Amino acid sequence: MMAERQTTLRSPVTLQGIGVHSGAPACLTLRPSTANSGVVFLRKGLEGGHEQLIHARHNKVSATELCTVIGDQASGSVATIEHLMSACAGLGLDNVLIEIDGPEMPIMDGSAAEFVTAIESTGLVALGATRRYLKVLRPVRIEQGRAFAELAPSENGFRLDVEIDFDTPAIGRQRKIFDLDPEAYGREISRARTFGFMRDVEQLWKAGFALGASLDNTVAIGDDKVINPEGLRYADEFVRHKVLDAVGDLALAGYPILGEFRSYCGGHRMNVRILEALFADRANYAIVEAQPVYGHHAVQMAAGPMPAALAPDLH
Repeated sequence: MMAERQTTLRSPVTLQGIGVHSGAPACLTLRPSTANSGVVFLRKGLEGGHEQLIHARHNKVSATELCTVIGDQASGSVATIEHLMSACAGLGLDNVLIEIDGPEMPIMDGSAAEFVTAIESTGLVALGATRRYLKVLRPVRIEQGRAFAELAPSENGFRLDVEIDFDTPAIGRQRKIFDLDPEAYGREISRARTFGFMRDVEQLWKAGFALGASLDNTVAIGDDKVINPEGLRYADEFVRHKVLDAVGDLALAGYPILGEFRSYCGGHRMNVRILEALFADRANYAIVEAQPVYGHHAVQMAAGPMPAALAPDLH
């Protein structure tokens, strides 16, 4: 059953921490926002005291290497947005203004759990506007070597079918099929942490990545085993984190998705590319809205134009 009305936060909530790649401290405040505004970042602390608004949309993505970055370095960007975006989409938060004073989102414990806790601590409030959805009408698929990602029609909300295959006994081949639902998201997905290999650390440091990574925020794999003394939170935590990332990256569609997502050995770049492929042809999708029908909710074709802030680039 689809939610009928758009949501925002009941009141502001603030978090702080360091970026997993930059190691830079950052403070962010999630603030209530108006209907049809979507998820918007306000990048503060720029040179000369400037501020930059960045809409969390796929066409604002400027980098996808090891994390998802929106905006551009010259005018202001925010890196590693996928975990907070995942929490917003997972809990059904449609409209929020995210003020951040640093170049990268805090990694917190490496999962979306602390963002979920922050959002739940203040709660959501329903707005007067009807919620709109992105309905997949035709299958789209992209491939890169053995990896692929695809979006296909579905009549039952948003399903993710994510599979990974790593050449190490610590991970191996894992698959997770998940129907997006706030309660299930909090229980099954939100606590899954990011992970990395000890063999890659020096190379990542030289490239300017993982400068803030530690066993407090990353599942580390070395000599084909998990190094973290506490072990894993789930037996298949690795693929669950890939689901978490996919929920966050695909939220850059700007609307909750009605469809099925399938990926094999994917990642941030392919998650964004599949949105680009979907939006490349207007026949691939429709914007629909939830309407009350005999006391229940249904999803019907939206009337009128899309809100300007949310309309995808059709080029």
